[in-house]
Amino acid sequence: MVVTADISLPPDEDLTVEELNITGAALRAGAFHVGKYCENQNNEFMLCRKELDDPRKCINEGKDVTSCALEFFRKVKSSCYDEFTQYANCLDKSSSLFEFQHCRKTQAVYDKCVLDNVGVERPHYGYFCRAKIHDTNRPKPEEPKPAVYPDATPYLPEDYPRPPAKYGSRFHFLN
Repeated sequence: MVVTADISLPPDEDLTVEELNITGAALRAGAFHVGKYCENQNNEFMLCRKELDDPRKCINEGKDVTSCALEFFRKVKSSCYDEFTQYANCLDKSSSLFEFQHCRKTQAVYDKCVLDNVGVERPHYGYFCRAKIHDTNRPKPEEPKPAVYPDATPYLPEDYPRPPAKYGSRFHFLN
């Protein structure tokens, strides 16, 4: 991406946030529950990105998503650490693609623990593919006005003489 002098970038203080430092296997193990737990914040962020088409204007929404994920994993660590660790290790060690099919028993134990202690039920398989309506408090952005070009070529008047085509019509099937 090319950045020119007229583009203002946010300062580092606005971009600095506590990061979620977990492995890929751990993130995959908690993905369904994090998605359900932080659904509202994530939908708000994605709506902002889609409507405003400028990531600089959605920094606060992105920070909300990150803090929600941190909050979820802290709750899991305090109440379901052993179950979560076993499930993440199973995903990590059972296949190179972190496939769920090899770890259904540890998944069931982890899902029950999260439901009992954190209160988040694992959503069904197609839950995140379904269309949803998200209600937001942000004002709707203004619709972009269509570009108007004042020097557009005027159309020919209806009475302008139109001689027949020099080499015949392309629409020979109409003749």
